[in-house]
Amino acid sequence: MKAVVFDNSGTLISRYRAIKDIKSGVIYDHTSTIDLVDQHPSRALVVLQTDPSTCIINARPNQTIHQFITRNKVPFDISYSSLDIGKTELLNLIKDEKAQVNDIQDTIKAVIDKEYNVQICSGSGFIMNLHSGQIEFTVTAGGKIFPEVTEVVEELKRRDFHIYVASGDRTKSLEQLASFIHLPSENVCGTASSKRKKEIVQELKKKYKVMMVGNSANDILALKEADVGVLTTQQDANPSVKVLDAVDVVVDNIKDILDIDF
Repeated sequence: MKAVVFDNSGTLISRYRAIKDIKSGVIYDHTSTIDLVDQHPSRALVVLQTDPSTCIINARPNQTIHQFITRNKVPFDISYSSLDIGKTELLNLIKDEKAQVNDIQDTIKAVIDKEYNVQICSGSGFIMNLHSGQIEFTVTAGGKIFPEVTEVVEELKRRDFHIYVASGDRTKSLEQLASFIHLPSENVCGTASSKRKKEIVQELKKKYKVMMVGNSANDILALKEADVGVLTTQQDANPSVKVLDAVDVVVDNIKDILDIDF
């Protein structure tokens, strides 16, 4: 039996990210959150497990992000970091941080203005420095499903492939994506760290021959672990060398995985 594990952002969906630099107030839209985290050894990407378009956008804007999380018991996960840190410790680090909910709301508005769906991507969160406890960037990501995805998924099903999604994106957004492409929710693993993606592939290899399809540095461990690691450049035509070195096959469109001898 065979299985295909997909990353989500940049792999199944075309993503658009709005990233606000807290220090300058500037919002960027051509920067990768993974690259930003990799630029500093103490950074972490944190995903808020709540709906940007209903919960965060309507929250009181002048409360701090720490107040918003603690007062409303907002669940969150550490999506990507080179350091190992627990959630309680992370929350304690930002208790005196002044970044506010309106800093996140600014990025939500930027994504909505571009007509991307915040429900099928990672939603909102922030990038912080684990050494200083400073929130350096707020982030919202939206997505549009690549037009070929539905056809690819249906063809894989026809070939009796088992299909999974392992992504660092917000869990609820992935559940909505799963409903769009008709995958059972139990085949979707949300807010999976690099290590967790590797573990998912390892678990599946006990039963299947596994292809991993991804597009960025947080997929490297899983790409290396899979029987066949595939890099798709449909989102980013200039991937980093370390990602290229981790894969067996490079495709420029998701539909090209159907031609891989696997």
